[in-house]
Amino acid sequence: MKTVLSKMTTVWKASEPVSYSLKNETEVFHLNPLIGQQLSIQSSGKILCLACGKKTSKSFQQGYCFPCSRKLASCDMCSVRPETCHFAKGTCREPEWGQANCFIPHTLYLANSSGLKVGITRTRQRLTRWIDQGAIAAIPVINLDSRLAIGELESHFKQHFADKTNWRNMLKGGVEAIDLDEKRKTAIALLPDGIGIPLTDARVDILYPVLEYPKKIVSLNFEKTPRIEGTLLGIKGQYLIFDTGVINIRSFSGCEVELVHIC
Repeated sequence: MKTVLSKMTTVWKASEPVSYSLKNETEVFHLNPLIGQQLSIQSSGKILCLACGKKTSKSFQQGYCFPCSRKLASCDMCSVRPETCHFAKGTCREPEWGQANCFIPHTLYLANSSGLKVGITRTRQRLTRWIDQGAIAAIPVINLDSRLAIGELESHFKQHFADKTNWRNMLKGGVEAIDLDEKRKTAIALLPDGIGIPLTDARVDILYPVLEYPKKIVSLNFEKTPRIEGTLLGIKGQYLIFDTGVINIRSFSGCEVELVHIC
């Protein structure tokens, strides 16, 4: 199947490994059935902007040409630092997009990916967010009604919890279990007075389709190796785990590739 890469689509069901797939306009390439088998991903060398479709020599902001990366609100600095939201100043790149995506419920959560971390996401996509970062378990703490408010709260929590995933440790497996219910109690005690009502939603446990975790992390990329192939040992987060190394599919959004199942 030929396609322009974007992040893998995921489907989660309780007590089952996450189901992963890639797709183009007409086909869906299901990846889970190929675990334990040979898979080849051949890059054509072309990079196409996910927004406008134009060819670009370099990808910006995970899949965009430079002009789109400068005009799309989703590519602004506040997308990664929500506490810097400048909508109220009238300088949002796309006010309609901002209204639809930033002034909706957002969740502050605790997750166990490579260890305990705090994070935020739009409430409607929190499960997708947890899967994309390779969390083996996550628990919501509180919802707030805007991205700015949740970003300011996260800044407060960064003084007490890590906010980054160590992707290498996440991919090696063997992440120690954490009592997230107890950690949520700690987090709730740190909430500013009057900020809102904490959540009581149950912890979510996430399984990944992995036969074998790598003992040593070898990072693969299409710039050095246009053809990546090997036995697919598993998938976790947005990483394909081969016996030859690992590749972050999302990092190569916009790359035109052909996927081939080698019997």
